[in-house]
Amino acid sequence: MTRDIARDARRWVIKIGSALLTNDGAGLDRNAIDSWVEQIAQLLAAGNEVVLVSSGAIAEGIVRLGWKTRPDSIHELQAAAAVGQMGLIQAYESSFMRFDRHTAQILLDHDDMANRQRYLNARGALQTLIGLNVVPIVNENDTVVTDEIRFGDNDRLAALVANLIDADMLVILTDKDGLYDANPDTHPDAQLISEAMATDTKLDSLAGGSSGTLGRGGMVTKLQAARLAARSGCSTVIAGGRNHHILHQVAAGKTVGTLLSAGQKPLAARKQWLAGQLQVKGSLVLDAGAVKVLTDQGRSLLAVGVSAVKGKFTRGELVSCVDGNGIEIARGLVNYNSDEADRIKGQSTESISSILGYREDDELIHRDNLVVSP
Repeated sequence: MTRDIARDARRWVIKIGSALLTNDGAGLDRNAIDSWVEQIAQLLAAGNEVVLVSSGAIAEGIVRLGWKTRPDSIHELQAAAAVGQMGLIQAYESSFMRFDRHTAQILLDHDDMANRQRYLNARGALQTLIGLNVVPIVNENDTVVTDEIRFGDNDRLAALVANLIDADMLVILTDKDGLYDANPDTHPDAQLISEAMATDTKLDSLAGGSSGTLGRGGMVTKLQAARLAARSGCSTVIAGGRNHHILHQVAAGKTVGTLLSAGQKPLAARKQWLAGQLQVKGSLVLDAGAVKVLTDQGRSLLAVGVSAVKGKFTRGELVSCVDGNGIEIARGLVNYNSDEADRIKGQSTESISSILGYREDDELIHRDNLVVSP
């Protein structure tokens, strides 16, 4: 295991927590935001892709509304989130404009990840924004969720976003320097854990209680997020956001923070997930040409290569791709429901719009969402 994992990473998800973003209850720390944005802009200029997951909306809203303390009422917290989100996005937008970078606001909740159709929609939107060189700024949709405001954390959301876009690296910036082998507040000789596997169960012993090392400063959720990100092959660095040029140091492979390695490549992990963890809802019968394209060339499945549609399925569900003898060739997440697929089967991509009146995607199944049977 080596810091080359970070140095070689191309697609990044960077999460910045509320403790860093707010200036001792005085609202957003604009100077700190400017510093992180400058570092992100340099990552982008070097050819990397970045999605930013940012907390801070509720804290900013409380300040804007003139409240002296954080309210207990869910509806007041939702109101604070709605007000504060405006300031949060304005701060990022104005800071990124210094580098001629456009930004986009993306509000998600965990249901968006659980529903397959919404999952594909969110994935498609983020992939498109990345392709347009726009910086997506993601936050929990705190205005409508309840439990996440009360107990949740954007660490998990950041990991889900990393899964969603097949990120290489998740960087969680926090007010701590990383994970320690003991509580550094009570043990001056505590040592920073430089590197470990995200799945290493030895790390769990550090979270023995509310006063445990991982339990302080939300470190439990950060370890959980690293393990969730690892499921899609994404490694995680937990590092102190106030350290000088911290993102530059991570990108350069410097030994900063704690690297929790996934131990596998993103696309390979995603294919494994597709192959074994979803229920097949229907099947597409392929002609000989499509079978060859999928098995020999690793390309996407187009409607023109489908001769029959079997079963009922919705957009985003898993379907089996079989040859004329019923032998499974591949399986993947379909971009059209069964009725739509039946109408466009055997037709060219250019014909989809005239047949359906719209065209969601060029492919029936994109190659990133498709795994060929062994």
